[in-house]
Amino acid sequence: MSDAFALHQSGLTSPASRAAAVTPSDAADLTVHARALWVGGAGSVAVITTGGDTVTFTGVSGLLPVRVRRVLATGTTATGIVAVW
Repeated sequence: MSDAFALHQSGLTSPASRAAAVTPSDAADLTVHARALWVGGAGSVAVITTGGDTVTFTGVSGLLPVRVRRVLATGTTATGIVAVW
């Protein structure tokens, strides 16, 4: 089946069109900065945002709508993290 939206411009409120599993790392940025993170197994997610802020979100399960350049290993207890963009 073809993509009915292939000729439409994606906006910030559009659904993501790409996704990749995340391995938290204290040293390596994501290959592509994420539009949001999907968290499959509840816990804390420590990140560096696209804007450069380091923050830990606690009690996260489901969609975390924050633009992220790195998911830190230190402070992250959540599992099943997927970056979407």
